[in-house]
Amino acid sequence: MAPIGSTRFGEATWRAFFGTPLNAALTIAFLGFAAMIVPPFLRWAIWDAVVFPAVPASCEARAGACWSFVVAKSGQILFGIYPYDERWRPAIVCAIILTLLGMSVRPASWTKWLAVVWGTSMAAVLVLMGGGVFGLASVPTSAWGGLPVTLILTVFALGIAFPASIFLALGRRSDMPVVRIGCVLLIETVRGLPLLSLLFVASIMLPLFLPDSLLPDKFVRALVALTIFAAAYLAEVVRGGLQAVPKGQFEGATALGLGYWSTHFLVVLPQAIRVSIPALANTIIVMVKNTSLVLVVGIFDLISSGKAALADPAWPSPSAETYLFIGALYFALAFAFARFADFLERRGANAR
Repeated sequence: MAPIGSTRFGEATWRAFFGTPLNAALTIAFLGFAAMIVPPFLRWAIWDAVVFPAVPASCEARAGACWSFVVAKSGQILFGIYPYDERWRPAIVCAIILTLLGMSVRPASWTKWLAVVWGTSMAAVLVLMGGGVFGLASVPTSAWGGLPVTLILTVFALGIAFPASIFLALGRRSDMPVVRIGCVLLIETVRGLPLLSLLFVASIMLPLFLPDSLLPDKFVRALVALTIFAAAYLAEVVRGGLQAVPKGQFEGATALGLGYWSTHFLVVLPQAIRVSIPALANTIIVMVKNTSLVLVVGIFDLISSGKAALADPAWPSPSAETYLFIGALYFALAFAFARFADFLERRGANAR
């Protein structure tokens, strides 16, 4: 016996795809386009592809993709110019950050100890990457590269920018003119500049105004630029959420005798952030992808590491395969953030 409701589901699906002449035409056109694109791509990417052995000769007579290059150069793509004998350290760093991100999506882990675990782990990440203590060889930030750089920039920039954006959003709505004007100037100035210009200012112009003794290294300057950029955009998202909270919530908190900070952190901000989850997720995903822009200031992120690997003259430089691999890593990060945002949105809707 067919499951109850299966017939209705089938009818609804049929109407969605073929219920009107326009829907039918679009469905047929899409299926025809997929029939032209998908089989050749699968033939190139899978059936005719070369994976092993991971040597240059395996790609010379290939009819499909040269994945053996990605296999052979995976260490360089993932970890950049980090010293070969020390690559176990960035591998552990990636495992730590990805494990923490996976653990943090579980509501059961949302306790005060999670912040302690994150703080301790980030300190361990910096020690592992930089070394110089506990018998670890010192590795300057100029030698960092690949996936660890992308993850570190993302986690640190967003981890600092989100709390800062809350205070910027509150400052922009403040009744104190000096605070309000200062926040408006900062937010609008940063939002009016492309991220590339901020990175160039941090990496090229800042050394002209500061002595070498006070100048942070290039990695820290890029991190500060990304953090300021993210904070400005997230502040406007949070401000939109604050404006969506009904005025009665403020009045009710005041009637209960709550002060300014108690009203916002206990009553208003939880509602504002819940309303802003889709926009926050979109901004966070954009920031994950914006970390790739640090390559213009000489930091070896994933894309820079991939370009460096393609420069090996012993290989036929299969750039399509390399960039597909890098794109898959970025997609995995962005898709994971999007799914987590969907989970939070559904959880917030069910809690109402």
